[in-house]
Amino acid sequence: MVRGSAGTTERDRGPPLMTRPRSGRSLGDMSDRPPVLIAFDGSDAARAAIEVAGGQLETPRPAIVLTVWTPLEDMPFWGPAMARFPEELLQVAMRQSEKLAAEGVALADAAGFEAKAVVESGDPVWRCIVDTADANGADLIVVGSHGRGAIGSALLGSVATAVAHHAAQPVLVCRASD
Repeated sequence: MVRGSAGTTERDRGPPLMTRPRSGRSLGDMSDRPPVLIAFDGSDAARAAIEVAGGQLETPRPAIVLTVWTPLEDMPFWGPAMARFPEELLQVAMRQSEKLAAEGVALADAAGFEAKAVVESGDPVWRCIVDTADANGADLIVVGSHGRGAIGSALLGSVATAVAHHAAQPVLVCRASD
């Protein structure tokens, strides 16, 4: 019988499915656990997602904090013809992305994760998130949602919605508190 289904009794349910270790107790080597992939863009929603994930998931556990930046030539309103920038500008974009990912790692570490930073470039962003999760064997993807609603998402798109539709893994979507 499925745990928690209407036909079970209290004694059939068994222990909770997710527990948090008491401080000072070790769960053993975390290196063999699959990582959680946390998409981090520096937004309030992404910060909230890290905090919620740290509170909801069993920690410590490995995490990959992914920051994705989109090259100008991939942007539809910019295009390849306009995307001729000096290499120094691309290096600045990469350094800023690395700095942002390091900020996400610090937040994830504070939330109980054993995090490492990964920076990717590509478009669409949701595909980079899903591909990175697949390539690293992540068993959960954590994303923040700006909560734009149907009209805003139709105009601007929703990375969180696209990740949820295309990922093979479960996706935890969190909004920043108002």
